[in-house]
Amino acid sequence: MTLNGRHALVTGGGTGIGLAIARALAAEGAEVTITGRRQAVLDEAAGGADRLFPAAMDVTDGDAVARVVAGAAAARGPVAICVANAGIAEGRSIYKTDLEFWRQVMAVNLDGAMVTIRESLKTLAAPGWGRVIAVSSVAGTKGLKGAAAYSASKHGVIGLIRSLAQDFAGRGVTFNALCPAYVETDIIARNVVAIRKRAGVSEDEARQMMVGVNPHGRLIAPDEIAAAALWLCRPGSDSVNGQAIEISGGVL
Repeated sequence: MTLNGRHALVTGGGTGIGLAIARALAAEGAEVTITGRRQAVLDEAAGGADRLFPAAMDVTDGDAVARVVAGAAAARGPVAICVANAGIAEGRSIYKTDLEFWRQVMAVNLDGAMVTIRESLKTLAAPGWGRVIAVSSVAGTKGLKGAAAYSASKHGVIGLIRSLAQDFAGRGVTFNALCPAYVETDIIARNVVAIRKRAGVSEDEARQMMVGVNPHGRLIAPDEIAAAALWLCRPGSDSVNGQAIEISGGVL
């Protein structure tokens, strides 16, 4: 129970990668606040689980983020582990990328990460130990064809993390980004529908387009991302800071 007594906050914690990370942290003894837009989904995720505490929060609403994070800190202590995971993944050609769509993607993926991290850091009155983990993407390190807005937002997340790592160097708080390729989550199902519509292919063909991006020939399990997040919170990870860690099956 290496995280016993630590308070963690995970955005997008009701499903997929976020829920896997939240459960892994709780299993190590952390008290974990899970947030998302849908209270019912969060309640179901937390139901019957020790040390998971649901709180509805839209990361695009700065006032709500400040209120929920402060409330969680008052209930469970300073946010020692902040996992900025909430995000949207939608591809769109540049010709179909209007400012409304661009700003929506940035508001969730980049602005939401910044506000969540900022408000969590405010709860650490005297930083001595802390972990900030943002879930970016291999699209944030290499770009992704047909998804300029998404890729730009994920590049921005890595830039945010690297800058904060410099700001807090030597103060006991580390900042790292996890950059997965295609992960087996509900996003895959939604992407299959979009690809079928756009490319006129079968469901299996659409799914294989995503599987084929991962060199090891399979989708990544959410628990694999959770294991990487847990490693960053365990003893021996103190010198890992400002990194974009790819979990991609060998994407080069």
